Amino acid sequence: MNKQVLKQIKSLQPGDLICVTWSDASIGKSLSGGFSGIDVPVASYGIFIGVLGEKSRHIILGQNHFRYANGLYDIDYTAIPVAWGAKITVVHRGEVDQATAQALLNSFLQGRTRTLKRRVKNHG
Repeated sequence: MNKQVLKQIKSLQPGDLICVTWSDASIGKSLSGGFSGIDVPVASYGIFIGVLGEKSRHIILGQNHFRYANGLYDIDYTAIPVAWGAKITVVHRGEVDQATAQALLNSFLQGRTRTLKRRVKNHG
């Protein structure tokens, strides 16, 4: 795992606007250029929500968030494996205040719980 990325993650606060540069997985065809296209460089921008994951740790970036009347958010997010991160740049610290960042995290986690409950209910 990239020690520099881990060091950069420790300096982040939920709510920071960041850019993570990383190499995405790729697919290709041997007739269209062969081996030269393996690394696919990506720059992902978003609000740092946290690092989550049990088996594989992921940097969670909130891309778009939609606030509902009851204080919950729906979130478009990007999950970047920590091991794939090459560099993290802080664009603006505290772009989103701590209370909103916590609400985004709570909504993200609650959404995962609701999905799991629906799956269990549908298969029961």
